[in-house]
Amino acid sequence: MIRNGILSGLLLAAVWIGCAAASTAKSGALTGSWGGQHIGLEATAEGARIEYDCAHGAIDSPIVPGRDGRFEAAGTHAAEHGGPVHEGESEEGQPARYRGELKGDILTLTVTLDSGEEAGTFTLRRGATPRLMKCL
Repeated sequence: MIRNGILSGLLLAAVWIGCAAASTAKSGALTGSWGGQHIGLEATAEGARIEYDCAHGAIDSPIVPGRDGRFEAAGTHAAEHGGPVHEGESEEGQPARYRGELKGDILTLTVTLDSGEEAGTFTLRRGATPRLMKCL
């Protein structure tokens, strides 16, 4: 009887630790509104949407910085232009890598397209209003 009680207790403890670890990993995701010169980022526990002066992007998985504040995530980046979207023109964009570093309320983000071309490096602040100049 005691042995079954101990085993049950150990099993419950293992389940609780597993749930707590999963919760901690999920809560470690970057969230909130971030703004900077030429960029705005809205992050949730599921991913992020990025708005630039003349482009937009998306990260479709949680952004979880490591202990050193660094992260890397896959997503898309789509260039925009003034005027209407042309027939046959895709708004989906192309694959991109988002690499960054979080230090307190400051986020540095570098966007590299799959072609190897760097779309830019941006500095964002948590809660700041993005300073965008949309293309006309």
